[in-house]
Amino acid sequence: MYAVIKTGGKQEKVSPGDQLRVEKLPCQAGESFVFDQVLLINEGENTIIGTPFVEGGKVVARVLRHGKAKKVMVIKFKRRKNFHRKKGHRQEFSLIRVENIEV
Repeated sequence: MYAVIKTGGKQEKVSPGDQLRVEKLPCQAGESFVFDQVLLINEGENTIIGTPFVEGGKVVARVLRHGKAKKVMVIKFKRRKNFHRKKGHRQEFSLIRVENIEV
C-alpha cells in the first residue's frame, strides 16, 4: 500500500513506516500531522486517483524532529567588474515517519 501526497510544493510517494524529509511543518516534534492533500492511493490492485485530491484520503505521520539541511552557497560574479557576492542558505526540514494511510 502506498500513497502520493502533496507537501511543500512537491509530490512524495509514501508507504506506512517510511521516514522522509519534508519542508518544515507547523507542529512540534513528537506530534502527529495529517496530510489531507492525497493525490493517489494504491491498495494492491485497487488504485484511487484524485481529481485533484482523493475524497476522504488522509495520510497520518509523526514528526520525529526538525532540522536544517546542509548549506548551499550562492555566488554571483561578473568578470572584470570587481563584483562578487557570496551568500549561504540552509533550508529547514521536518523528519517524519508515516504511520498509516486512510481512504
